[in-house]
Amino acid sequence: MVDSTQKWFDRHKINGHLRFDPSLLRPFSTGSARLGPIISSCCCWFRSKLSKMSLSSRSFGQMSTGRKTMSVYGGAGGSGTRISVGQIDYLTRSGAINMKDLDLHVDANEKATLQNLNDRLASYLEKVHKLEKENERLEKQIAEWYTSKTVISHDYSAYMATIEDLQNKIRDATTFSTEIYLQINNSKLAAEDFKMKSEIELSMRQAVEGEIAGLKRVMDDLTLEKMHQETLCESLKEELIMLKRDHEEVRLQSDQVNVEVDVPSPADLSQTMTELREHYEALIAKNSKDVEMWYHNKGKVVEEQTTSLEGFRLEMKDLKTTVQRLQVELQSDFSMKLSLEESLQETQQGYAAHLAGFQVVVTGLEAQISEVNAAIEEKRQMYDTLLDLTTRLEAEIVEYRRLLDGEDGRIVSPIILIHVSVFTNKNQSRSSTTNLNQSERGNSVQCCLFILICTH
Repeated sequence: MVDSTQKWFDRHKINGHLRFDPSLLRPFSTGSARLGPIISSCCCWFRSKLSKMSLSSRSFGQMSTGRKTMSVYGGAGGSGTRISVGQIDYLTRSGAINMKDLDLHVDANEKATLQNLNDRLASYLEKVHKLEKENERLEKQIAEWYTSKTVISHDYSAYMATIEDLQNKIRDATTFSTEIYLQINNSKLAAEDFKMKSEIELSMRQAVEGEIAGLKRVMDDLTLEKMHQETLCESLKEELIMLKRDHEEVRLQSDQVNVEVDVPSPADLSQTMTELREHYEALIAKNSKDVEMWYHNKGKVVEEQTTSLEGFRLEMKDLKTTVQRLQVELQSDFSMKLSLEESLQETQQGYAAHLAGFQVVVTGLEAQISEVNAAIEEKRQMYDTLLDLTTRLEAEIVEYRRLLDGEDGRIVSPIILIHVSVFTNKNQSRSSTTNLNQSERGNSVQCCLFILICTH
C-alpha cells in the first residue's frame, strides 16, 4: 500500500506548498460516540504534523479520474476492518479542500479534473446528509412505533376490594345453592325411603292378613271337629240314658211280675248290665281322651307353627329393614358421589381456567424476555462491532504514525479517504463505501474521515 502511494505521489509532485485545512475533519468526528474521540485525536495529530511539513514541487499533469485512493471500511457483520482502494471522489466544490490555498501550477485538464472531483464529493456529502435525515426519520418512526406498542398497565387496585367482595358473595351463594341442592336430594331420598317403607308395610299387612285367613280356616276346622265330637258325645249320652231307662223298665217289670221262667239269674243280668255300662263308659272315656289328645296335639302343632311363623316374620322384618337401610345408604352414597363429581368437575374447570390465564401470562413474559434478550444481543453485537472498529482504527493510526515517522528525505502527501459505515440490524448487516441503501433497517452509524498523510 505504501509503495503504491509513494509511486502515485512521485508521479504527481509539484512545486510550491500544499495547505491542508484540518477543520474539514470536524463535521465527521461526531458520527459515532466511540469514533469521535479517535477522530478528534487524529485531527490534532495531523494538525501538529502539518505544521512541520512542506510539500515538494511536483507536477500534477498525469492526474486523472481513474487514480486510486486508500479507504478504510469497518464492517458491521463481523468481517473486520480492511483497507481497500477506491476512486478519488472526496473533493467538493463547497470547500472540502480549498484549491485557492494550494500553491500549485496546474493546467486546464487538471482544473477540470479537480472540479469533477469536487462535484462528486459534493454529491456524496449531499447523499450523506440525506441519509442522516432519513436515519433520523426512521429512528423517530421506530420510537413512535415502540411508543404505540408499549403496553399501558392499568391500576386495578381500587377495584380489588369490590372484586373480592363479589367473589366472596359468589362463593357464599354457591355454598348456599349446594346446601339447598343437598337438602333437595335428601328430601327426595327420604320420600323414596318412606314410599319404600309404605310398600313394605303394605306387603307385610297383606301377608299377615293371609296368615290370619289361614288361621281362621284352621279355627273353623277345629270348631267343626269340636261340634262333631260334641254331637257324638250327646248321642252317647242319649244312648246311655236310653239304656238306663230300659234297665229301669226291666227292673220294674221284674219287680211286678213274678213269672217262673227259665231265665238266667238276676245276678247274671246285673253283671251283664254292669259290664255293658263299663264297656260303654270305657269307650266314651277313650273317645273323649282321644279327642282331647288330638285337640291338644293340634293346638301344640298350631302353636309351634305360629311360633316359627313369628320368628320367620321377625327375621324377615329384620332382613327387610337391613335391606331398606342398605338401599338408603346406597342412594345417599350415590348422591354424594354425584355431588362430589360435580364439585370436582367445577374445581377442575376453575383451575383449568386459572392455569390457562397463568399460561397466557407466562407466554407473554417469555415473549418479553425473548425481546429483551434479542435487544441485549443486538446491543452487545453493536458494542463488539464498535469496539473492534475502534481497535482497528487505533491500529491504523499507529501504523500511519509509524509510516510518517519512518520516512526521511521524501515527501509523500497522499489523501486517504477513510469511510466507515456501520449498519446494525437484527437479521442482516451491510456496508458500502459508494452505494448506501436508504431503506436499511435498524440503527446506523456513519463516519467519513478525510486524512492527509504527509511523511518526510
